[in-house]
Amino acid sequence: MTQTYVMICFIVIIGLIPYVIDFWQYTKSTYHKITGYSYLSVKWDLGRYGEYLTYKNLRPYEAEGAKFLFNCYLPRDNGDTTEVDVLMIYKSGLYVFESKNYSGWIFGNEKGKTWTQTLPQGRRSHKEHFLNPIMQNKLHIKWLKNLLQDETIPIHSVIVFSERCTLKKVDIFSSNAVVIKRNILCKTVGEIDAKTTATLEMDNVMELYEKLYPYSQVSMDVRQAHIDSINSRIKQEEAEKEIIQNLSDSDANIEGIPETQEQITCPQCGSPLVLRTAKKGKNAGQNFYGCSSFPKCKYIKNVE
Repeated sequence: MTQTYVMICFIVIIGLIPYVIDFWQYTKSTYHKITGYSYLSVKWDLGRYGEYLTYKNLRPYEAEGAKFLFNCYLPRDNGDTTEVDVLMIYKSGLYVFESKNYSGWIFGNEKGKTWTQTLPQGRRSHKEHFLNPIMQNKLHIKWLKNLLQDETIPIHSVIVFSERCTLKKVDIFSSNAVVIKRNILCKTVGEIDAKTTATLEMDNVMELYEKLYPYSQVSMDVRQAHIDSINSRIKQEEAEKEIIQNLSDSDANIEGIPETQEQITCPQCGSPLVLRTAKKGKNAGQNFYGCSSFPKCKYIKNVE
């Protein structure tokens, strides 16, 4: 009995060794030092863990003098912020990484507003839509440039997906849009570095790091305002989709053109406004005015 107990304990200890090593490596990492996130909070959060794994793949560059920042909340001109997942400052410039720790099949087009993640679900599949990460990173870079006010600094955009996914059909048209899986991240950065002629001195790297570091250490109020802004935009987009669906519904009830001159024309295109009744969604049964030139013009006006 004692031998069996000792053997079980030995097996448990052996099994825990990889987790202990992983924990120890995390607590010594720059990701932990910059973010302050606990080990378990990262392991249990898909997004954070993806950021950490992106950093782990890039650690060879840290040994060569690269500096890293995470979750940088950069200011926009409307008072909102845009969040950079992982930022590497290196001799060949700034590398802006958008981390997507997804599984399943990924479909996307550089010019499309959203991309699609397809997941198996029994004999069928389930689809989730997410914002075009290339466009997301273009926005990040736009406000990063606005903050730095220095066009001589090379800035590279890299979209990083998990090894667990399959980039089934991703159409890229421009040469500066890089979309890869994490297992070739280090190699890809090396290729970009080799092609970049402009270089930064170590003093420049440190100067940029010190300038951008405060944006990775923002208050909880700033972080919450960022989340609230995103949620507000999502709700607005969902409402617009619902309105468009109601307008395009062939069963929509068209009651006619309003009588007053104020309401008779569309302020955007000048076409007549038509009184309609929503057939679907949370506004089902409610009347609204829609432009008669839909879908060319999507103007709507609530019935007061």
